[in-house]
Amino acid sequence: MNTDRPNSPWLSLVTLLGFTFVGALASQIIVIVLFAWLSGKLDLSSLSNPVILATSNRGLLYLLLASSSLGTFLFPAMLLQRIERHQIDYFPARNVQIGLFIGLSFLFLLAASPIMELISRWNMEMSLPESFKSAETWMRTQEDAMADLTKNLVMVDSLSLLLTNIVVMAIIPAVVEEFFFRGALQTICYRIFDNQHAAIWITAIIFSAIHVQFFGFFPRMILGLIFGYAFVWTKNIWVPVFAHFVNNASVTIIAYFFHKQGKTYEDLQSVEIYSPIIYLSSFIITLLIGYYFYKKSKEVNRLNEFELD
Repeated sequence: MNTDRPNSPWLSLVTLLGFTFVGALASQIIVIVLFAWLSGKLDLSSLSNPVILATSNRGLLYLLLASSSLGTFLFPAMLLQRIERHQIDYFPARNVQIGLFIGLSFLFLLAASPIMELISRWNMEMSLPESFKSAETWMRTQEDAMADLTKNLVMVDSLSLLLTNIVVMAIIPAVVEEFFFRGALQTICYRIFDNQHAAIWITAIIFSAIHVQFFGFFPRMILGLIFGYAFVWTKNIWVPVFAHFVNNASVTIIAYFFHKQGKTYEDLQSVEIYSPIIYLSSFIITLLIGYYFYKKSKEVNRLNEFELD
């Protein structure tokens, strides 16, 4: 495109979704065909069951996970940016006090940890009305399948596997998902609705729903909100990328040490119950850090002649 006039946001959305469909399909086919060619065999039964693949061929599973993330999220977002490069900057990276905002993001997630665990426990204990029991059973099945896969991936005692997990389950998802959801999709939603709050909330809901884990829906949606506001306030895509990385990497690292200590995945998943004062303190400190983050971002943007919506 050689015009400065932006495309219709609906056209941008259709383009992004089209690239996503093609990228998701192509990335999986390429890896499977390449593996079959190199190994001389194609075991469809294990490919259809990631839990089996995690034990029988972990390397292939890592390749499938990484390629799926890149093909489904990063490449579509980058291609859209390439097409509309003269019109919209989907991945702003204004390097103004970036160290401060990254540090505040870390402190925010740390302070919010007890509250997030409480919300996670509430979400896990949710039960649908009797008329939706079949749907709840399906959702429980999906949740259990994902838990089995995660268990086989993160419960490792090898440093090399830990580092691989950090790359495949923390670094890659943080970059590709933030570029897709916060960079591309949230920006498109803002162009459609002309409201940053609506764009952030809609994107956060889609971000959580796309993981197909109902009993972790609300904590993940809240994380999406955190990443979304961090992106809007700082005008820097790398702030939510860092926060996303911290969230994912902490799970893989804690799982590694749990396994080294002889603890189980169930121990890792068990939600610690704190006293009410801890939850209240967590809530207040989180609000204070968030408020300071917001005020500081407004100050920085004002000084640099950037006005937040």
